[in-house]
Parts: sequence; C-alpha cells; structure tokens
Amino acid sequence: MPFRDRDDAGRRLADALAAHVGEACVVYALPRGGVPVAAHIAERLKAPLDLVLVRKIGVPYQPELAMGAIANGGAPIIVRNEDVIDAAEVTEAVFDSVCARERAELERRRGAYLRGRARPDVAGKLAVVVDDGVATGATTRAALRAVRALQPRRLILAIPVAPTDALAALRHEADAIVCLEDYRSFGAIGFFYENFRQIEDEEVIEILDRFSPLA
Repeated sequence: MPFRDRDDAGRRLADALAAHVGEACVVYALPRGGVPVAAHIAERLKAPLDLVLVRKIGVPYQPELAMGAIANGGAPIIVRNEDVIDAAEVTEAVFDSVCARERAELERRRGAYLRGRARPDVAGKLAVVVDDGVATGATTRAALRAVRALQPRRLILAIPVAPTDALAALRHEADAIVCLEDYRSFGAIGFFYENFRQIEDEEVIEILDRFSPLA
C-alpha cells in the first residue's frame, strides 16, 4: 500500500516540493480530500492555503454521467465533454441551466468553507494545485484551468497517485507535475491508501483557519 493516509501522502509530497521553499507561492487544495494533503505542503512552503472547487456538470437524466465540469479558483472555468453532450442530445439551454445550478452550489460551498476570508493573490507567483489523487482527470483539468486563469508565474500539480494515462493527458495543463506513484492498472484512489476516511466539512474549515485566519 503506497500511503498510510492523507497526512503521509502530504508529508511525502512536501518533501518532493522542498526545492520551492522561499518562493512566493499559493497552495490550492481540492476539497475535501485534498485539503489535509495540501496542508503539509503549505506548511513546508510557508504559503497561504486556498481552495479550488470543482463540480461535475451531469446529464440531467443521468447525473453521474459528466457532460462537463465547472471550477472556481477565483475565476469560474467550464470544461465541456462534447462527446457526452452530443451522445445525450443535450441542448445548449439545458447545459447552461445545469451549469448555472452547479455554479451556485460552488459559491455556496466557497462561502461555507472560507467565510469571507480575503483571497491570496497568486498573480506572478508559484501556484501549487493539490488533491489526494487523480481518477479520470476531468475535475483536475478544470481545477488547473481555473487557477491558470489567475495568472500565476508557474503552475504545478502535486498529487500522490494517478493513473498513467490520465497523468499523461494532464501534462499540457500544468507547467510541472509532481506525482509520487502512477499505475497503468488503477481502479479507485482509495485503493492506494490504508486509511482513506471521509473528510468532513468541519475538518476542512479547521485546517483553513490555521493557514488563513479570519481578519
């Protein structure tokens, strides 16, 4: 088993990113599972910790089937899956309606997690986007594009584990990828952790309070 838990993964990623200590940097976590991983990186890099939130845009009659994703790291970014849109015969009006609903949910979640904190400015700095792993890569791609829109000097994706093919597809989305383990035969992210417990909202908020206290 590659990782004991998310803390183990976060410490190992922090070691892998130690060369960036001293750089002006902002660390972005995908909640909820990416937050405890990212906390160790932010602590090592002495960087503020922020969130990039992503929601699947599901086909209305089959919500688990993603026809796209919307991410909000400051600037909302929409990623479309044209093959699914065409196959499901989804009209632009329907796509826009589902997208608007998911965008409202992103805003609600951001308010609940960050509670009015000022956003750190990443323009011209290093941005590190962190999750506890990659599955298909769709949400990760949306997250990277949302953070890229904030105009960082350099964008790094830091993840403990990913499928080899998904990792290859993400290489043009970031300036660099730090991935500790990748596998051609993958399954689910949780297979690579001894302890892959559910992360609750309260834990996310507590971690964020440590790095970006309310003014």
